[in-house]
Amino acid sequence: MKTYWKSILLGAFSALFLSFNVQAQNDMEADSTGLPGDGFSLEAALDLFKKASSLEEFEKMLNTESNNINNLDLNEDGEIDYIRVIDNMDGDVHAIVLQVPVSETESQDIAVIEIEKTDKEVAMLQIVGDEDVYGSQTLVEPFEEEIQKGGKGGPAMLHAPVRIVVNVWLWQSVRFVYAPGYRVYVSPYRWRVYPSYWRPWRPRPYARYYAYAHPYRRHYHVVTTHRVVRAHNVYTPRRTQSKVVHTRTTTTVTRRNASGKAGVQRTTTTTKATGPRGGQGTKQTKSTTVQGPRGNSVTKQKSTTTKTGPRGNSATHQKSSTTVKKKGNGRH
Repeated sequence: MKTYWKSILLGAFSALFLSFNVQAQNDMEADSTGLPGDGFSLEAALDLFKKASSLEEFEKMLNTESNNINNLDLNEDGEIDYIRVIDNMDGDVHAIVLQVPVSETESQDIAVIEIEKTDKEVAMLQIVGDEDVYGSQTLVEPFEEEIQKGGKGGPAMLHAPVRIVVNVWLWQSVRFVYAPGYRVYVSPYRWRVYPSYWRPWRPRPYARYYAYAHPYRRHYHVVTTHRVVRAHNVYTPRRTQSKVVHTRTTTTVTRRNASGKAGVQRTTTTTKATGPRGGQGTKQTKSTTVQGPRGNSVTKQKSTTTKTGPRGNSATHQKSSTTVKKKGNGRH
């Protein structure tokens, strides 16, 4: 009898577990944008770039199946596309392009890693996802938080963590492109001319790819501020786009927005106040809401509070939050 009830309970638990997994997969499928960018994680690409010792090695890592980074099929032939790496160098700035040959006559930029050296051993970096791949220009950068301490005449108070710009000078790949004698790297490969190790594979379902790429989001975050301006100016006139990819993306974005199935809404509010002693405060809140096709939505909110005392001293604090709301159940 005990064995019978154990079997019943085990079967019920297994069914519940499988149902949960199916629902989770359905939710992830529903939250996909339907755009090519679903198949290439900018965060994961930056992590590979950080680990690479050269741009040639970086290109090989991008195109290695076991790294689970490349899930692009821009020409929709049922096979993963080869990504080539092209460095555009101008003085102490680099615009490193990740590009896919779509056909014999067209190529499409996926993203560009923009790097600027700002001091002797200081460099900053961002990766910019192309709007024809992600629907809009998408900025991602390395993420670090610093706990701010404050307080006067008593125990120090801990304030909200403040995001700081990461110095990437010690990254192997960054040191490589700034090394004396560095020869600008331009991939020798093109449409149907690939390295001997390259063996394309079939694209993975979005839910499966999402599970591989998601952990990288803890260390690299989407931002709205374009910090690496000089490198971007070097890249802009060299941007390469495919008419086929551009048309497909534009059609997808227009259709989804028109049907109300998905959309991105950004708002910024600024509040100013004056304290009783003449001090002033400004609070700026930026909200980005992404709506999925089933009515699910994700809202990311970033608040920056700046307080200026009567003597001119000031302090700035930042706070970020993410809210996930599912239509119909009111759960957050």
